[in-house]
Amino acid sequence: MSKVFVITGTRKGIGKDLSEHYLDKGHIVCGCSRGKSSISHKNYRHFELDVSDEKAVVAMIRKLKKEFGKIDVLLNNAGIASMNHILTTPFSTMQNIFSTNVFGSFLFLREVAKVMVWDCKKHKDCKITMPYRIVNFATIATPLRLEGEAIYAASKAALVNLTQVAAKELSEFGITLNAVGPTPVPTDLIKNVPKAKMDSLLNQQAIKRFGNFEDVLNVIEFFLDEKSNFITGQVVYLGGVNG
Repeated sequence: MSKVFVITGTRKGIGKDLSEHYLDKGHIVCGCSRGKSSISHKNYRHFELDVSDEKAVVAMIRKLKKEFGKIDVLLNNAGIASMNHILTTPFSTMQNIFSTNVFGSFLFLREVAKVMVWDCKKHKDCKITMPYRIVNFATIATPLRLEGEAIYAASKAALVNLTQVAAKELSEFGITLNAVGPTPVPTDLIKNVPKAKMDSLLNQQAIKRFGNFEDVLNVIEFFLDEKSNFITGQVVYLGGVNG
């Protein structure tokens, strides 16, 4: 049976790869980015918006609720990063990072969860079967306390705490909420990071290599599996990093 996915940040990188993966599986994917869609598929819906724009996010989710009557999965993938010494970090950088990584993730979490709760109340067994899934995106920059990434790591630390608390609040409605914390994956997010910095980061991992899409997908698939209805409020960091 096909499911309705909402995936943020779908124009490129992991968000695009996830979208294409679930489209290939026969699901409906509803994505967003600040630019036009890079995906062409009959079961794909695209919205041009900033994830921290509350009115735009609310309008998107209401439109999806009207068209499909449900949302099964939210993958809160959209995120931005910046590497700067704390003394040379503009306040605007902090505002931008928190707007996307924290405020944007919160808005999608809140609005999609409302649809899930509304759908749950129509089904007597939803609290038992736990059919709804939300996955946020953390980062190993948080547990590693990486120099130069204080603001990025702090934004994701806030998201981790949001994940863990909200998981308790949403569990009664059949919603599981977890987070995956990828090691660096070769995408635009890290393309401007100096090689020496990247090598230092990888050397702090138990498994000293870049991550790839399959590594991230594996954790997401575990969270989404119907057998994982007792797994919530968890963060899985890749590469052998302890949270």
